[in-house]
Amino acid sequence: MKLLIAQSNLTLKGGAERVLLKIAQRYDAKIYTAEYDREATFPEFSGLDVEVVGRKGMGSVLPYGRVAQGLKYGLAFYNLRIKEDYDVINAHMAPSHWVRNRNERVLWYCHTPLRDIYDLYEARMALKGPLQRQVHRIGASAVRRIDQGVVKHIESIVANSENTRARIRKYFGRDAKVINGGIDYERYGSKGDGKYFFYPSRISQNKRQLFAIDAFRMFRRTARHSSYKLIIAGPVSLDPFYRKYYDDVVDRAKHVPGVEVLTNVPDKQLDELYSRATAVLYPPINEDYGLVPLEAMASGKPVIAINEGGPRETIVNGKTGFLVNDEKGMASKMRYVVEHPSIAEEIGRRGMARVRRRYSWDAFFSSFDKELRKVKEG
Repeated sequence: MKLLIAQSNLTLKGGAERVLLKIAQRYDAKIYTAEYDREATFPEFSGLDVEVVGRKGMGSVLPYGRVAQGLKYGLAFYNLRIKEDYDVINAHMAPSHWVRNRNERVLWYCHTPLRDIYDLYEARMALKGPLQRQVHRIGASAVRRIDQGVVKHIESIVANSENTRARIRKYFGRDAKVINGGIDYERYGSKGDGKYFFYPSRISQNKRQLFAIDAFRMFRRTARHSSYKLIIAGPVSLDPFYRKYYDDVVDRAKHVPGVEVLTNVPDKQLDELYSRATAVLYPPINEDYGLVPLEAMASGKPVIAINEGGPRETIVNGKTGFLVNDEKGMASKMRYVVEHPSIAEEIGRRGMARVRRRYSWDAFFSSFDKELRKVKEG
């Protein structure tokens, strides 16, 4: 199988990047990307063939930010004609799937459709001033037309979750096969209770770190819980839109005793933080899928997640973790796992067994290989 990979950017250490890395390593695939920061993403990418495309154009001369990135990424893949031989192009994060405009035999592993113009459109509009809203409205409408036009011609779509599959059906009128991303569960394990809650995720509005801080504040009001900490860890984009949110998170953390915010955490330290956590928090907005709950369960830790999106598919409520509806509910479950350590340990054991049974890379590639062959064979 001669596989090529299209990915919008390689500038962070996230769940999508982990999945892409495993695929690239398995097939020794060349990666086309519109932005690559080898110091900010997983170091293993340095050992792969990575080519940066779309260096020129309007997106390259605008100030670095969401608009510039969107133009740069979209134009890079929309105009890219691949000349080398290949069997299948595997596109990942939007808009890398626009590579289908000038190339055939594309399998899109959809982590999510472009959220700014689809399911988070109204939320993004609410953050903008009157002029910005007008610009965003016009721009989003144009991008939707291009996006939907390209997706009509993609040979096959695979979704990372049922949640993402539902978005594909809603916005594109197409179906997709669901293949959940796996994890290297062997690298995780429990080393006891270090008396802290852990929330690892890219620091952005979508991930709602402020929600976790507010829940922790409620939990900590009880005197006997005052020794517990909350550790938030995750990469931060250079985009001012995300930097502003990061500043808000740091500012909020300063006003809540026991909150620590870490960035650029190496994998070894991340695994250690998982291993000694009391429980892992996970409150993102309608998350597409989410590898964090799986990594938490592989570490033998209860997961306390928002009752939305991907966590509803991976967490068995009350058995391998808890699904809650708001900050108050999250604080309540934090108190519960602290006050019932034996139950928390049992939840962790169940979670570990579930991950090993259902979310291995062997299971992922057993299905993914078949989808690639279908596209190759037409």
